[in-house]
Amino acid sequence: MQLRKQFKPLVAAMALALGAGSAWAQEVTLKVHHFLSPNATSQKLLLGPWCEKIAKESNNRLKCQIYPAMQLGGTPPQLFDQAKDGIADIVWTVPTYQAGRFIKSEVFELPFMTKTAEGSSRAFWEYVQKNSLDEFKGTKILMAHVHDGSQLHFASKQVKTLEDMKGLKVRAPTRIGTRMLAAVGATPIQMPVPQVPEAIAKGVVDGASIPWEVVPALKVQEVTKFHTETGPGQRKMSNAIFVVAMNEARYNSLPADLKKVIDANSGAEASAWAGKVWDSTIAPGRKSATDRGNTVDVLSATEYQRWEKATEIVAQDWIKDVAAKGGDGNKLLESAKALLNQYDK
Repeated sequence: MQLRKQFKPLVAAMALALGAGSAWAQEVTLKVHHFLSPNATSQKLLLGPWCEKIAKESNNRLKCQIYPAMQLGGTPPQLFDQAKDGIADIVWTVPTYQAGRFIKSEVFELPFMTKTAEGSSRAFWEYVQKNSLDEFKGTKILMAHVHDGSQLHFASKQVKTLEDMKGLKVRAPTRIGTRMLAAVGATPIQMPVPQVPEAIAKGVVDGASIPWEVVPALKVQEVTKFHTETGPGQRKMSNAIFVVAMNEARYNSLPADLKKVIDANSGAEASAWAGKVWDSTIAPGRKSATDRGNTVDVLSATEYQRWEKATEIVAQDWIKDVAAKGGDGNKLLESAKALLNQYDK
């Protein structure tokens, strides 16, 4: 009996230690990788706040270690596979940096499709769930969104008409962006966005197709003088798709309560929130240019119609590409437009 009494404190201490160990084992640090600087919208207004929110809602059992600017190695086109293969737990990326791989999803990159990033992102999330989840095998998509719409930014060329685009070398984000620029007479040069400022400064390109959002982060306003955009309420001349993708096995390894935290911060609402973040960057992005005395031209109604007509071939070619892979491009395009009409007003 005396021996049993002596062991009681020891047993209690061991139980406490085991309990603490169990709690410790449930703390998860997620490696989050993206291709822009820590000062870019992607980290300051999206990934950073998202990570803070899941930490708070999990009582600090879910934490992020964010690696900006490709600090885990590789190049921007490799990011999706880094999530798929478990090199990173979560990535934020443009999947279509890999040309032709995400062909069903890239419908949202077709010319003159999107108006607002918030509405379009909600539409894009729903479209992916219905039509193209198979393109993201090996990952769990947490958010699917678009940016605030690509506009044109030039070092020394003022563009007001289709004729002004003839022969200009312009950075393109993706293969659809490349086709759009070719359709309006430019010579597209595809490259990830971090390369844009140097390419413009060195004359490798005359300008770039990028959203206002990224202009201040990359200081594009310092190497350009002229900007061309579509007007308020008009569909943007171009866009790019983004995903926040998590390694599927990593997600599946989480305990049920931590999965719930991830789930509560994923999906249609989270995607729309991401889009809203990008919408909020248009005014400050444009201001960074006008504050330097740069010129911002808005396509006239007549020019808008001309550009829209000139780029119809891009959608037609995309439909053929989908058919070549056994899909129904017309049906997918109708699905995307119906969702945009529903959410992107």
